[in-house]
Amino acid sequence: MTDPAWLEEGLDHIWLPYAQMKTAPRPVPVKSTHGTRIILHDGRELIDGIGSWWTAVHGYNHPYLLEAMGHQLALMPHVMLGGLAHEQAYTLATRLAGLAPGDLSKVFFCESGSVAVEVALKIAVQYWRNTTGQVRPKFLAFRGGYHGDTFATMSVCDPDDSMHSLFGPALPSQYIADLPTDEARTETLERLLSTHSDIAAVIVEPLLQGAAGMRMHDIVTLKRIREACDRHGLPLIFDEIFTGFGRLGGMFAATVSGVTPDIMTLGKALTGGVSPLAATIASRSIYEAFHSDDSTKALMHGPTYTGHALGCAVANASLDLFEREPRLDQVAAIDAHLSQAFAPLRALPQVADVRIRGSVGAVEMRGAFDVQGMRRRFIQEGVFIRPIGKTVYLAPAYTIAPADLSTLTKAIVDMVTEQKSR
Repeated sequence: MTDPAWLEEGLDHIWLPYAQMKTAPRPVPVKSTHGTRIILHDGRELIDGIGSWWTAVHGYNHPYLLEAMGHQLALMPHVMLGGLAHEQAYTLATRLAGLAPGDLSKVFFCESGSVAVEVALKIAVQYWRNTTGQVRPKFLAFRGGYHGDTFATMSVCDPDDSMHSLFGPALPSQYIADLPTDEARTETLERLLSTHSDIAAVIVEPLLQGAAGMRMHDIVTLKRIREACDRHGLPLIFDEIFTGFGRLGGMFAATVSGVTPDIMTLGKALTGGVSPLAATIASRSIYEAFHSDDSTKALMHGPTYTGHALGCAVANASLDLFEREPRLDQVAAIDAHLSQAFAPLRALPQVADVRIRGSVGAVEMRGAFDVQGMRRRFIQEGVFIRPIGKTVYLAPAYTIAPADLSTLTKAIVDMVTEQKSR
């Protein structure tokens, strides 16, 4: 079957994400989705192993989510939050505050994860100005970190080993440290925080650095970061755009670890992959620095679609599903399956590491391999899996059927094993 006309015509005009348009392989045209399946234009079906960039945790086209969106669409697609209020945004804010750990209770809505992180950084800078009059323009972030593609978020990504390294001269400089996984690195972190009084906050992807190749660190490491921030009176930001909403076995990495940040960002799975929506949640103590009779202490930020009614409606429905259906039990079952399926790969010489946590399973390879070729092979075998660098990984919908999960893991095991002969 030939490709549809819209693809042929549109390729002359569309600019695709993370792609060199001159050399990128032709994208595969999709006709529809259902459950954990992607139905292609030619009728083939792919089992989705990454849940549409880690968003579709309930699977595609979940009827409850679609019904909630349809009801809201008929009632009121959106209304601005400047001077007006609507039920879905206010209800969602209340529910997120109830789910978040500690005193994280003040919710600011935006459209994307990058913007949610931008808001978190902005809050941290203004927090110091509002409370002490200090100008603290810098942040401390960690190697391997990824926090978004906008300018401020690029500056707190890994400055060397990331897709954003070429923008270095145009970005504000930040302090970048190794995760404090041992005593020496903990001392280095402590020294940086002690030496530099211009740091507004510390930001980290808790327990799992996704875009870096699903790199994982332990709870002790996260506790060291929290304790260092406490010693120096610095706010701690958790970027939970990826790790939030059950990904690692609890609703948030913060609840899994028992470590509570001062600011937390959420996105991706917030709406179950149906609509753009993200949120920044601040603790009450952070918020109090903005709550004032002085208008200059207000947070002056306002995306046009902040609190988007359709997005908030489907997010509320997604939270309903977490309450009504056994999502965290399903994540635990995925964890067990991945651990068993990938265990034999640990002994292979071409495998550098196997990492499993919650619904995420990653196999890091040694040396180079043909990433594009591997992606094409996976599609030919009826699965949609996109390696990151040297890491082949899965992060499927929590609702995936055991047989489909077995197909995904077998595809990876077979492909990785085959690399031995090359």
